[in-house]
Amino acid sequence: MTDSNTIIRIAAKGDGVTADGRHVAMAAPGDVLLPDGSLEHGPHHAAPPCRHFGTCGACQLQHCDDAALAEFVHNRVAFAAQSQELDPAHVAAPAMSPPHSRRRASLRAINGGGRPLIGFTQAGSHKVVDMRECHVLHPRLFELVRPLRHYLAQLKGRYAIAIEMTLVDQGIDLNLGGFAPEGLEQTETLLDFCRDQGLARLTLDHGFGAESFWEPEPVTVTLGGYPVAFPPGAFLQATQHGEDALVGAAREWLAGCGRVADLFAGLGTFALALADTSQVMAAEADAAAINALRLVANRSRLSVECAHRDLFRNPVRAEELAGFDGVVLDPPRAGARTQVEQLAASGVSRIVYISCNPSSWARDCVQLKEAGYRLQELRPVGQFRWSTHVELASLFVRQA
Repeated sequence: MTDSNTIIRIAAKGDGVTADGRHVAMAAPGDVLLPDGSLEHGPHHAAPPCRHFGTCGACQLQHCDDAALAEFVHNRVAFAAQSQELDPAHVAAPAMSPPHSRRRASLRAINGGGRPLIGFTQAGSHKVVDMRECHVLHPRLFELVRPLRHYLAQLKGRYAIAIEMTLVDQGIDLNLGGFAPEGLEQTETLLDFCRDQGLARLTLDHGFGAESFWEPEPVTVTLGGYPVAFPPGAFLQATQHGEDALVGAAREWLAGCGRVADLFAGLGTFALALADTSQVMAAEADAAAINALRLVANRSRLSVECAHRDLFRNPVRAEELAGFDGVVLDPPRAGARTQVEQLAASGVSRIVYISCNPSSWARDCVQLKEAGYRLQELRPVGQFRWSTHVELASLFVRQA
């Protein structure tokens, strides 16, 4: 029998949970809560690799070893399914992205006591942790922090700058929000920075959307083997490893489907991967994204029909899905309740639901279960290493 003071699992927000239900910060499975409130570390407690762990809000689980991390990702997905009695036939081992693989990040920069501070914010705070190391970012992104800090050191007065970094085909796509160079000298210095760092693009957002400041050649990302124009701020899976896991699941599960609908298609992460074997109808509300997908589909003569469509206000109706034998959808964190309602009534034989929020996914998928769909397989994905953010791929099959 497990002692009531033993940590048996990690809760959704990262606290360890004892056998009798108490939550303990910074505890790993197998740790023991002592009478004085301290922890006796167990076999799954790891030494955090980063000096900023505990203050930086980007990571919550660096004190857990790989086995405990994988178990956390598995349990978050499995428990979400169980909470709605979805009863998956199979839950795969989690696909865990390695350290130093994050290819996009949102940082902040402030003038802290006369010197620039750049990094993630502290958990539950607006304070910026001045990042001197990072074990989640791709090295090419992290390498930009130091020269960016040096550039910002030349600025006078107070500032608070939102920094978006994305690794694209040509290098780093950088967006600075709430910042604009003042005068010719600052402008020339910023151009020198772009040139010296070999940026793929620099955009500046003054509150009215990103405007291109530096872009030597059109910026692209390669999806499904095709270079796609990358609009500023467009969505991209956090790691290449995670993208490969999600796309691989969709390709495997929809193999043999002649017509597939890709809903919330974005730039075509799934549509382009499926177009080699299926006719694809891709629907997306972001005009810049769907136009980029349309351009590459037309140029490459792919069997992809693109629709600019807000699937929250105007979901693809059940009758419109007649003739489709497969659907893949990858909605935002809030889920896609209205669209799933139409899918449940459609009779499509296979539905692949990709989600970055197990809770909203489970609530949505109750409709599929009630309509006679069986949750055939679940694949947990841990793209955000050492974070409590969990993703999944799921396959629902219509029962005869």
